[in-house]
Amino acid sequence: MSEGLVTVGEAARLTGVSAKMIRWYEARGLLPPARRTAAGYRHYGEADIRTLHFVRRARDLGFDVEAIAELLALWSDRARPSAAVKAIAQARIAELRHRIAALEGMARSLERLSADCCGDERPDCPILEDLAAGNAAPALRTKAPRRRVSD
Repeated sequence: MSEGLVTVGEAARLTGVSAKMIRWYEARGLLPPARRTAAGYRHYGEADIRTLHFVRRARDLGFDVEAIAELLALWSDRARPSAAVKAIAQARIAELRHRIAALEGMARSLERLSADCCGDERPDCPILEDLAAGNAAPALRTKAPRRRVSD
């Protein structure tokens, strides 16, 4: 790093976060505005790189942008109670468990439908009949309620 600063491309290479996502995180406030050269090019310092590693790991664990913002605020607050961080992690665990249950329900439904399908040359197909009937399936897109961390 020359003078401790790197370009957005180098920051992307160092962190595994695409240049497009770095700019997106900056626009969402997860990353402070980049220093700019006279020509307007973004440059990032070591603290920015650490923040990008943090954001990348949080995204890998499935945290949404709102939760990452909360975690970043807690990370920078050395007087924070660890209970606040744990509450966010536990809320994410509950969301993941909810999503896993929904996926397992979908798999069971498809297994049942597949078992009922002869899979031969006949046109009758319980899978298509079920899809056409619009039977309710587990709601994968619905999140479990998220606990709020009080300020």
